[in-house]
Formats: sequence, structure tokens, C-alpha cells
Amino acid sequence: MIASRIVLYLCLAFIIGISINSIVSTPQLFMLGFLVLGVFLISVFWKYKKLVMAGFCLLFLVLGIWRHQLAASEIIYPEDREITLVGEVTKEPDIRADNIKLTIESKEIKGKVLVTVNRYPEYQYGDRLKIAGELKKPHIFENFNYRDYLSKDGIYSVMHYPQVELLQREAYRGPISVLYAKILGFKDKLRKSIYRNLSSPQSSILGAMILGDKRRMSDELKEKLNVAGVRHITAISGMHIMILAGILMFLGAGLGLKRIKAFYFAMSLLFLYIVMVGLPPSAVRAGIMGGLFFLAWAVGRQRNSARPIVFAAALMLAQNPLLLRLDIGFQLSFLAVLGIIYLMPTFKKYLKNEIVAMTFSAYLFTLPILIYNFGYFSSVAPLTNVLIVSFLPLVMITGFVFGMAGIFWQPLGWILSWPSWLLLTYITKIVDYFSQIPLASVTIENLHWSWLVITYLILGYITWRLNERQKLKLNY
Repeated sequence: MIASRIVLYLCLAFIIGISINSIVSTPQLFMLGFLVLGVFLISVFWKYKKLVMAGFCLLFLVLGIWRHQLAASEIIYPEDREITLVGEVTKEPDIRADNIKLTIESKEIKGKVLVTVNRYPEYQYGDRLKIAGELKKPHIFENFNYRDYLSKDGIYSVMHYPQVELLQREAYRGPISVLYAKILGFKDKLRKSIYRNLSSPQSSILGAMILGDKRRMSDELKEKLNVAGVRHITAISGMHIMILAGILMFLGAGLGLKRIKAFYFAMSLLFLYIVMVGLPPSAVRAGIMGGLFFLAWAVGRQRNSARPIVFAAALMLAQNPLLLRLDIGFQLSFLAVLGIIYLMPTFKKYLKNEIVAMTFSAYLFTLPILIYNFGYFSSVAPLTNVLIVSFLPLVMITGFVFGMAGIFWQPLGWILSWPSWLLLTYITKIVDYFSQIPLASVTIENLHWSWLVITYLILGYITWRLNERQKLKLNY
């Protein structure tokens, strides 16, 4: 058995162990039984390589269970109490219509604190603040576990509208922190240029698409995008990064670069883009997975490109095993890449458009997760994606061009914004029309997690059959 396949099996066993403990708490007796069985298979049947491999997989299964249990045990929610603490803003402030969400780290309490403050005055990444107010555990809503949602990011407590005193502006003075602050400053200038030169809803769609600035989209617009099945175009997620990476790879090839040079070209621009949007975890994870996929493509090993993707996922989960169940972005990033690896060749034969084929491949593999988590799916999504996705490269290119031009000279930015406005108007018209069609969105609520397992087993079998058929054609 080759080394890459051994690593693949061990990584899968580790991920399965985390999955098991994410669903049900595994008793210590079961873990001990798996551990003893694994050691027994390795020591007694050393000459039988498959049994030895099974033994090591059991050990890595136990390792995955233990790692998740350890991460879960580190979550300690504080008692509700009045407190005064000093801490730093460690993330780009989440600016909303009537308030700002600040992620604060303080040596005085365990974990981070999510602090909600008034819209003004504004605070920045790196600010050191003195905060006095009531520290609370995150609330658990009827249909949404907000506590789990925050805990995956290390946030164990919240404060609402405390008294805040600015002690020091940009207290983080390390070189990386300074660079990150400068990048966030550039992002803010680009954001202002976009909203100054485009009207709503075009500006809010473009801001979400290239900056991840989803807060400015109205609830009505978000609902229309959901019904039309194209909400993904406004999210910097796995599907978004993979499409962008694909566009850059095709652009590099169109410039006459060889595969490996096109890869370096695309990944360099993709890295700059991810840094520019503020290094959101979903984009970083998707960038790693996308980079590994396209590296396999560049060196002619695309058939085996799933192996480094699984390896990357295992490394991410070793660092934070809570992502597997609690972070939908992680799930979508991983599944989108797998969908592109295994389904894109089939879709490309029929759609004759690589960008659309990539989108459909990612969409099909992520659809069960979307239905399970959000309780609906769009019946018009196939048609709306065909009508819209092909224009996304032009939207992003024209958006970046006029946005950056507007930073330096506003009249030039306004003139260059016309092509972007035209493309975005086309998208909004498509969304408006298809979102009003009867039964454009079908509601499916309260699905059991077993439905998700069965759906992916069926999807996996169909994908395996399609790939086997493709291999037979290649052999003939």
C-alpha cells in the first residue's frame, strides 16, 4: 500500500472519530475497547498488512474521539456577573445598522468576549479598551444554538452595551498586527469607494461579493437571493474561493502560462485577495483546500487530489475539532472542493462552460447540508445559476477596477462603475423575476441527521458510478 493511501485512511479514521463524538458522547469503555482491539491487530497480525492497517485506523479513530472530547472539555462558560475588564479588539469590528460587535480578548477571563456597543463611537482592530458591564453566557434560542455557534470561535461570553473606555488606539504593535491593520484600512477605503459610486442594491451585492460585507444587504434582498438559489454569490465561502481560484487558473492559462506557472500566478492573487478581505476563517480554509486541489491539477495528479484535501481537513480539525459539527462554512468548503474534484468532469461535458460546471459540481455536493441547516431549497437554482454565474468574473473584475480607482479619484471611479452597475442590474433583475415564481423555493424543515447521512451515501454512490464509467471509457 502506497504512503499517500495510508495517510488518507488514517486521516479519514481521525475525522470519523471526531464525527462520532460530535454526534454522541463516546463512553470511555468504548474507547478502551477500540484501543485494545487496534493494538491487538497490530501486534498479533503484523504479517497481514490489511489487518495492521485496520488496527492503526482504530487507533486514529480513538485519537479523533479523544481530541474532540478534549476540545469540548476546554469550553467553560462563566457565571453571569458584573465585571470590569481590560482587553484588546482582536478581530475586525462587525459594524451593523444600529450597533457594533467587538471580539475582545482579555487575560482576566477564559475565552473571548463578544461585546455589543453603540454604533458610535467606532473602534478599530487592535484597540485596547476598558469595559464595565454584565458578563453573560450566550443565549440558546429555540431554533438556533447561539452558544455553540460562538464557542467554535473560542467565544464563551457576551456583554451588551457596557461602559467602554478607549485606553490605547492600535495597542497591537507586532509587525503582523500592524500589517493586518493596514490591510483592514485599505479594505475600508475600498468599501467606501464602492458604496459611494454605486447605489443600492447593486452596491450591497458587490460589497458582499468581493469584501464579505453582507450586513448592508436588506433582509428582503437576502430572501430573494435565497429563493432564487444564488445566495452563494454573495458569500466568501468554499464555493466562492474555488470559483475565484478557477477563474484565476483559467486566466493564467489564457495568458499562455504553463500549468505550474498558472498555479503560482493564481495562488499569489488568491492569497492577496484573502488577506485583503480580512482573513476570514472560511476563506482561509477554502483557500488551503482550493490551493491543494489546483496544485494536484497543476502537477497532473488531479485524480488523487482528494487525498491532500482530506489531509488538510484533518489538520484543521486537529487544531479545532469543533468545526466539523458547528461550522457550516467548514462543511461547505470541504464538500464544495470534493464536488468539484469528482463531478466537474461530468458536468463539463454537458454544460460546455467550466465556470458553470464548477459551480454546479460544488452546489450539488453542498445542497444536502444547505437543506438540512436552512430548511429549504430553490427549485429555480439550476436556471438562475446558468444565467448568472458566467458573469461573476466580469462583476468582480469591474468591481475591483472602479473600487480602487475611486479611492484615488472619485470621478474616475464613478465613470468606471458603469459596466459593474450594468452587470449587477442584470443580476438583480434575474433574482427579482425568478424569486416571484410560484414554488421557486420549497420548504423542508425538521430533518433528522440520519437523512443527511443517507443522502450523502446515495450521492457518493452515484458519484462513484459516474467516475467508474469515466475510467472505463478512458481505458477503451
